[in-house]
Amino acid sequence: MTKARIIAGGLALAGTAALLVNGALVQGGVGGDDKGHLRIAVFNGWDEGIAASELWKAVLEDEGYTVELAYADPAAAYTGIANGDYDLTLDTWLPLTHADYMETYGDDLVDLGAWNDEAKLTIAVNEDAPIDSLDELAANADVFGNRLVGIEAGSGLVTVTQEAVIPGYGLEGMEFVTSSTPAMLTELQAATDAGRDVAVTLWRPHWAYNAFPLKDLEDPQGLLGEAEGIHTVTSTAFTEDFPEVAEWLEAFRMDNELLYSLEDAMFGAYDGDDYAPVVADWIEENRDWVDTLTAPGS
Repeated sequence: MTKARIIAGGLALAGTAALLVNGALVQGGVGGDDKGHLRIAVFNGWDEGIAASELWKAVLEDEGYTVELAYADPAAAYTGIANGDYDLTLDTWLPLTHADYMETYGDDLVDLGAWNDEAKLTIAVNEDAPIDSLDELAANADVFGNRLVGIEAGSGLVTVTQEAVIPGYGLEGMEFVTSSTPAMLTELQAATDAGRDVAVTLWRPHWAYNAFPLKDLEDPQGLLGEAEGIHTVTSTAFTEDFPEVAEWLEAFRMDNELLYSLEDAMFGAYDGDDYAPVVADWIEENRDWVDTLTAPGS
């Protein structure tokens, strides 16, 4: 999570209808005489969802809609969608990560399907590291300074690493450092600059794969789980209220390589919190693909 998302996290919703609109906190909706007013719930710190939401904000505003991005933790976001406070989120990981929310609020949510089916928890190392599999890591721990660098304690990735990966691959002798995603990325940057071997917890899709020379360690025991899909989930009224947008979102597909390039432009190459100009530039560089998102029959 970069500085921009840390700031956004401070404005996170706690089950309220407060919305973050162009950097300002606004209560409730903002009126308009356009084609409609959409409220997209965006999970704090989930870069792929932030990128997809900013992309669709730009696309839909070009089509005549008003779009607000409401930063929230997943629990508040799903509650808000189920209650009709928000219209959708673009960052539901299924069948595992967000299954509990779908089960809890399932009657009040609609799954429009996966727009990316390559989501995966990983342990990544520098591309030229001398190992290729997690079952080689314990015997080569000293190569990585006997350290595995994690993200936020309590996150799903850290939990599965602590409870499954470390005991499963005999990594108890390595120091497992948990702090934050920005701290992990800082260490990854420092190791890359120094030409030093490094092992980190990561996930696909993430812009680090576009910014750094990395490879995933094979997981022969499957302890990190299978690949998941990233789904668009809406309120029950959404398809009726916004049939055109629902059709576009049902057809939306974005592979990891394209997503990496957008994320890297927003979070790797840019250090700020106004993503609109960055996304606008990326759209122009990828205009042929972006135009397909709202093409007839898309």
